[in-house]
Amino acid sequence: MTDEFDREASGRAEAQLFGAAGLPRAAAPTAAVHATYRVLARKYRPTTFADLIGQEPMVRTLSNAFELGRIHQAYLLTGVRGVGKTTTARILARAFNYDLPAVEGREAMSRPTVHMPELGLHCQAIIDSRHVDVIEMDAASHTGIDDVREIIENARYRPVSARTKVYIIDEVHMLSKQAFNGLLKTLEEPPEHVKFLFATTEIEKVPVTVRSRCLRFDLRRVDTELLVRHLAGICEKEGVAAEPAALGMIARAAEGSVRDALSLLDQAIAFGTQSGAAGVAADDLSTMLGLADRNRIIDLFERVMAGDMPAALSLLKEQHDTGADPAQVLSELAEFTHAVTKLKLTPDAPKDAALTEEEQLRGTQFANKLSIPVLTRTWQILLKGLQEVREAPRPLAAADMVLVRMAYAADLPTPADALRQLGSFPAETRSSTPQTTSRGRGPGAAALAFASTPVANAASQVAAAPKVRIETFDALVALAAQNRDIQIKTALERDVRLVRFEEGSLEFALAPGASPGLAQTLMRKLQDWTGTRWMVAISSAAGAPTLRERAEAKEQERRIGVQADPLVRSVLERFPGAEIVAVRSNAADDEIASPAPIVAEPSDEVAYVDEIDTENDS
Repeated sequence: MTDEFDREASGRAEAQLFGAAGLPRAAAPTAAVHATYRVLARKYRPTTFADLIGQEPMVRTLSNAFELGRIHQAYLLTGVRGVGKTTTARILARAFNYDLPAVEGREAMSRPTVHMPELGLHCQAIIDSRHVDVIEMDAASHTGIDDVREIIENARYRPVSARTKVYIIDEVHMLSKQAFNGLLKTLEEPPEHVKFLFATTEIEKVPVTVRSRCLRFDLRRVDTELLVRHLAGICEKEGVAAEPAALGMIARAAEGSVRDALSLLDQAIAFGTQSGAAGVAADDLSTMLGLADRNRIIDLFERVMAGDMPAALSLLKEQHDTGADPAQVLSELAEFTHAVTKLKLTPDAPKDAALTEEEQLRGTQFANKLSIPVLTRTWQILLKGLQEVREAPRPLAAADMVLVRMAYAADLPTPADALRQLGSFPAETRSSTPQTTSRGRGPGAAALAFASTPVANAASQVAAAPKVRIETFDALVALAAQNRDIQIKTALERDVRLVRFEEGSLEFALAPGASPGLAQTLMRKLQDWTGTRWMVAISSAAGAPTLRERAEAKEQERRIGVQADPLVRSVLERFPGAEIVAVRSNAADDEIASPAPIVAEPSDEVAYVDEIDTENDS
């Protein structure tokens, strides 16, 4: 019974393996595909320094170091995720142990080098992370001193088959304090056959004692334009049709990370495949990532800057209903604001590969209409609003209020313009200026010159106002007093030693203790007061005495003259210890008034002497 049962079971198993005809069953095609498929991030991982993109400074430094034989004992690679830290460490491990045997027509190469045109004896094993002399350790799961002690013990022994024993420690910042301290001595004086390669995303958590013993390389985020070209090349190799706008969206979403970009591309290819044909379209990518339509973002930007709030709020609601996150919409608005600002400041720069033709065209139009203060203010409101939307219990309502704030702040003058306008109008003119707001449209409509505003009218009135002329330095002091700027008036009298004064030009030397920024302040004040640009400069010449010094000298002369008067001299002799502290005139004009009586007590130390009519006393 048992033997019969075993034979039946064996027969069923054989039928399952070979089928009814006794032939081997074919494996399912999909299973074979899934078993052999490698994700793009692994399939196109660089194996040489020539394959690395966006890290030219590091590649140049390492190439020169290897050529000169100045190979360091430890390297510290830092940067954001997906820029090639672990990949660079494996390439360095290959470079340390590159060994190419001689064949017919080719000489042997057995020395450290960064030029590796072919796979050497150890290259494939290092690339596959299975070489016995290249030890990779994940510090996130091996954080203790025992793990480091094992490295220290094994570092004493020479490599088994390669030239150099290499330790690659990923996420090295995760090691404990004791582990770092235990590694310091070996890291500073390792055996000649040992090299250390550290990789981390949080360099500030690595102790400075470790950083000082390593050669540090900061791997940069990959530029968007370079990343788009890289993705296009991979799509061509994979036989995938990809729209340039879609690749630009992937590059922007990856934020400079090559691995993130390749993972998104993998996902986009799977999402966009239809009827067996693989493709990457911008519309599909927007749906997959939950991004807002770029053209609708531009429309929303236009409506907000024009102050058309009903249309702007309706556009935001439509994008929200189609799955766009309000915070993502504001982020896209901020990116477009930045693009418009760059187009305004660098109109002749090469076209940005991350921008579509529509973005380039309409962005240039906005750059010609919007001013830098408006763009910078919009950027600040969006950054602040983005944080508010992420923290708000109702993100859509918070995003609505951010758009309202943008629209109603678009045409506000800058603080300097507001002060200039307020200082240039008399009070009755300012109070009579009409304050109007168009119905159904925010005041932001003036930002795109779609409607006139009181601010624009005020600016034209300021431009048409007559300019104030100043012909003498004393007139300048009087103008400061007229504008009630006591600080500037005092500085002009006390700190300015005049060298040269012409209309539109002022040159002076500073008195001791004067503010070094007086020239800049005067230049700004004069332009505000006169409506013209003044050239104000500090001279190295001595300059004339200040107004206060001249007044004090004149006062001293009057005091000496009064002191020489016989009557005053007799009074001073009569009251020992008395002195003249001031000479005052009690007449409104040049006529001599009757003398004021001199009051002095023997105990007085100071006597005030008015101007004396010596003719009457005689």
